[in-house]
Amino acid sequence: MAKVRECLLEFAKQARELYLNESVSYLECPPSPLEFYRDWITPNKPCIIRNAFNHWPALTKWNPSYLREKVGTKIISVAVTPNGYADAVFQGRFVMPEERRMPFASFLDIVEQKCSANGVFYIQKQCSNLTEELPELAGDLETHIPWMSKALGKKPDAVNFWMGESAAITSMHKDHYENLYCVISGEKQFILIPPSDRPFVPYELYHPATFHEQEDGTFSIVEEECVDKVPWIPLDPLNPDLEQFPEYPNARPLTCTVKAGEMMFLPSLWFHHVQQSHGCIAVNFWYDMEYDIKYNYFQLLDSLSQATTES
Repeated sequence: MAKVRECLLEFAKQARELYLNESVSYLECPPSPLEFYRDWITPNKPCIIRNAFNHWPALTKWNPSYLREKVGTKIISVAVTPNGYADAVFQGRFVMPEERRMPFASFLDIVEQKCSANGVFYIQKQCSNLTEELPELAGDLETHIPWMSKALGKKPDAVNFWMGESAAITSMHKDHYENLYCVISGEKQFILIPPSDRPFVPYELYHPATFHEQEDGTFSIVEEECVDKVPWIPLDPLNPDLEQFPEYPNARPLTCTVKAGEMMFLPSLWFHHVQQSHGCIAVNFWYDMEYDIKYNYFQLLDSLSQATTES
């Protein structure tokens, strides 16, 4: 296995030398579908695009007052946790948030600190919640990105609405989507790790569980029954335990901030960790990735990484 580990280190080194940038690049305007496919999707590289959705009314309309008027009475799904971490490793389990149904106006009261509540609240349901739960807002933007849809030859699988408190943090993970992430107000801070650094990103299996607020306001952890364990990343890139995860220093994370009016292209299979400013509003578009040779090679890399960990 020492030889395999040596090869994995060389593989990651070559990826950095041959195609990865040392920082996330900026584009001052949206590219053509051909340019975007050739320069960013095919090489699987992230970028931040400015002036990509200046024409959306959402940029000027979406504030608490407008949202109260437009969708204040709508019942929406809100993730509630005691610590801000939804879908993350906690106390040896993979813990999901309590999913609470509440009027949008009540959620806004919490974010604007007009009332107190136990826990951290975050609208983050990833099942095209903008079109499914908040269709009244769809007229303030596009429900797909035309040049991206043309580049890929398909529409997005999901269009998601995100809004929450600054304490809400997305733990490190990856998705099987080509992701366009648009910040409407506030800002998002991303830590990105390329798929080629998979050997240095730890994965372990965890029993799934869910947070549940009790009558006294504290949160308990309720384990799911009769379900498979979930593979997840236990490492916190904000405070990595290098004694427990000695391979992590070999990774080369990129950091970037996506500000209001900016769009980030987050390629499929990139590991990412996300923080946000308080009350930040964003919309993202998930386009299903192609399960081609790129995916096959990542699966091979993933298997080799697991083998070196288990040996």
